[in-house]
Amino acid sequence: MSTYILGIESSCDDTSAAVLQDTRILSNVIANQDIHKQYGGVVPELASRAHQQNIIPVVEVALRQAKISKNQLSAVAFTRGPGLLGSLLVGTSFAKSFALGLGIPIIEVNHLRAHILAHFIQASDDHRTPQFPFLCLTVSGGHTQIVRVDSPSEMKILGQTIDDAAGEAFDKSAKIMGLPYPGGPHIDKLAAIGNPQAYAFPEPKIQGLNYSFSGLKTSFLYFIRDELKKNEQFIEENKADLASSIQYTIIRILLSKLRRAARETGITEIAIAGGVSANSGLRHTLNEMAAKEGWNTYLPAFQFTTDNAAMIAIAGYFKYLNKEFAPQTITPFAKSLF
Repeated sequence: MSTYILGIESSCDDTSAAVLQDTRILSNVIANQDIHKQYGGVVPELASRAHQQNIIPVVEVALRQAKISKNQLSAVAFTRGPGLLGSLLVGTSFAKSFALGLGIPIIEVNHLRAHILAHFIQASDDHRTPQFPFLCLTVSGGHTQIVRVDSPSEMKILGQTIDDAAGEAFDKSAKIMGLPYPGGPHIDKLAAIGNPQAYAFPEPKIQGLNYSFSGLKTSFLYFIRDELKKNEQFIEENKADLASSIQYTIIRILLSKLRRAARETGITEIAIAGGVSANSGLRHTLNEMAAKEGWNTYLPAFQFTTDNAAMIAIAGYFKYLNKEFAPQTITPFAKSLF
């Protein structure tokens, strides 16, 4: 008998609902919030209001695309955290009331673990999944981690950022250059036509497998400031080289620690996840490193890189198998220790 999981994702500014039949994806609907572009970043109050407007129609569309009725659902999985508390409250409240009305269990999901488990969503017949144990570099606007994954429920953080995330470094650099929000994709596009070694930026010396990107952001800001004093057109005249150089530096920092983690653990099954895993430069460089190191690499489909409910549903599915259900008294959290 098949298990049908409805996933709800509302951790930031995207409202998403998805339906999985066991591990097979039936639908994955995402409502984006364009209003934040004019502010150059996500405004929490506006995000939570938009979630309230979007969540019911998004769930209706997800069920319709999946071609099932709500009465066929086995459970409702939802993002409990980390994320914006107001946004999480909308998703949590809807999941609790919707499941209560149907008489089915709710399953709370950690957003970061869900990014990793997105690799197990069956979107095609030839889909490849990592073999346990594997290492996953999770990179997004709010988080940067190297995680050892021994099973869907057993994960251990080997290293993480001690300040800013890699995604923040991309977006901040883009903002300094006057590029639209979100800046990461614009940096990636420009980097493809620039010289990655046109400008050198310092790489932090952080012990172990941890990361730091605050110093790199400051270095980039001061470099641009000093060059603009000499030439007001510096950014416009060197935009592609600047984008390529900062992207090269960020990727080098990310993958040098990942390579160290793989060598220390002896694990050769390597995956990436999170919004920044869509970056073409990161994907290309990872594959180059994999060829030299003898890794088997796993890159998520683009639809599963950014925040989406399918990853929440697959994480919920594994918990459903173990009957790890949440009580109706559960509340969301803005931050998590993983």
